[in-house]
This record gives sequence, structure tokens and C-alpha cells, in this order.
Amino acid sequence: MNNSVGNTARLIGAGLRALLVLTVICGVVYPLAVTGIAQLAFNNKANGSEIKSGGKVVGSELIGQTYNLPKKNPDDANEAAVADLKWFQPRPSNGLGSNKANGLNTQYDLLVSGATNKAGDSGAVTKDGHLVCPAKAEDGTLCAQIASAKESVVKDNSTAGYKVDPADVPADAVTSSGSGLDPHISPEYAKLQIHRVAERNGLDVAKVEKLVGDNTDGRILGFIGEPRVNVLKLNIALKELVRK
Repeated sequence: MNNSVGNTARLIGAGLRALLVLTVICGVVYPLAVTGIAQLAFNNKANGSEIKSGGKVVGSELIGQTYNLPKKNPDDANEAAVADLKWFQPRPSNGLGSNKANGLNTQYDLLVSGATNKAGDSGAVTKDGHLVCPAKAEDGTLCAQIASAKESVVKDNSTAGYKVDPADVPADAVTSSGSGLDPHISPEYAKLQIHRVAERNGLDVAKVEKLVGDNTDGRILGFIGEPRVNVLKLNIALKELVRK
């Protein structure tokens, strides 16, 4: 009996010591070591790939955000957001352009990130053996949402001297990314917005074209992914250009 109690006590003691040692190693030493290495070797990435403007953090290189006009009533949670069209706009987020007051994008909400989960044939019809969106798609379908978003993109980006051709509207201008938080747009979508941004800011179109070119990133290592434009970085550069 005494041997049994003694063995049990020794086992419990050994287990508690092992728990304490592993807690210190795995819960304190290892996290501190990894954090220290990350801070020294990859400081910016370890801190969320922050982007600063005017000495202040204005966002992350990895997460998109909206560029909207201030609300008329900040306390009204139901007031629809309206895009501030003097800025380059990101791609749609969280359900395409479902917010009719803001067809260019809805909201980049971290709490409800995700895709629309609508299939590619949602609202489509078969024509000549291919699935295509009809001229009038059923409300709530992917085709209807794309049609609504394209209409808004054409309307918002057409100016007195420049008319957007619906055929030139790229896919990322009317569809959201898988996460709904993509910080990038295609060079084609950025170029489509140039005339509107130039007009709204009183800038020469050629200067805005150069701005887009300077802020276009190529494929990673020359062959991975597609050329892209980080909207936040582009708008920071636009802000600096306007100040000159």
C-alpha cells in the first residue's frame, strides 16, 4: 500500500515537473525566440506589413480597404457607404457590388471575410454550348450582380472626355476575391480609373498614367502570379502627387 502511494506520488511529481518544464520551453522560451528572430530578420512582415503615410500607419500591404466619403450621419449604422471617386477604388468585397449606393466596392470587413460562394453558372444560360450571362439575369444570381457592378463601373469611371467601353471592364472590377480582402487590382482596372481620378483631382491624365505604371508590380520572380497594383500604395502616391 505504501509503495503504491509512493509510486503514485513520484509519478504525479514527475508529471508536474514535466508540465512546468514544457510550459516554460514551449510557452515562453520558444515563442520569445521565434518572435525575436522575426523582429530582427522580418520586422515589417512580423508587424503586419504596415504601410505608413505622413508618419502614421494607414493600413496593411496585405489587406484591402475602402475609400469612401464620410457619412452624413456617423451614428447611423444603416447609412450606405458611398465611394469617394477622387481615389482609386479596390475590387468589390463581400458579395460583389451588393451595396447599390456604392457599386465599385462594398465593405472590407475583417469579421465577415469570404467569397460569395455563388457558382460560375449562377444565373447563366447555355448558348452555343457555352455558359453565358443573359442580358437580364435573375436577381440575386452571380450574373445579375456582375451586371450591376459593371454598370456602376462604367458609369462612375466615364468622364466628359472619356467613355468606358463595357467590354474593357476587367473581371476583378466586378467580382470579389476569395477572401473579399484582396488589396490589389489588375493594371487594367487601375488604367480604367485613370481619367476619372485625373478629372476629380485636377491632374493631367499622363501624370496619373505614369503614377499607375510606377506602382504596378510584376510577376513574382518573373513567372509567379500576375501583374498587380496595390491600391493603398497607389492612393498614397496619388495623395503626394496632388500635393505637388
